[in-house]
Amino acid sequence: METLMIILTGVFVTVATYLVLSRSLIRVIIGTSIFTHAVHILILTMGGLKTGGAPVLSEGVGVYVDALPQALILTSIVINFGVTALFLVIAYQTYQEIGTDNLYELRGYKDE
Repeated sequence: METLMIILTGVFVTVATYLVLSRSLIRVIIGTSIFTHAVHILILTMGGLKTGGAPVLSEGVGVYVDALPQALILTSIVINFGVTALFLVIAYQTYQEIGTDNLYELRGYKDE
């Protein structure tokens, strides 16, 4: 199962890299969001995919699951949502003002 998760992380990183290197501003924003999801899967996998009880003291449970990776991922998801929303608002305002989302045109390149 961990091998499958690492392969999925690699696929996400590949897709995110392709999107970040494109000309469209929306694709760059989606690529950064996919890249953070790849990091979430990587953190979850590195934390260990083991079964056990909730980290609450109770009788009859011998193995507990570490809750730290899950807490870090949850915090990162919330931060990622806020950053992505901010980027989308800025991209929308840029498109309204300039009329394009092409990064080369936003930088002033006319020949490429």
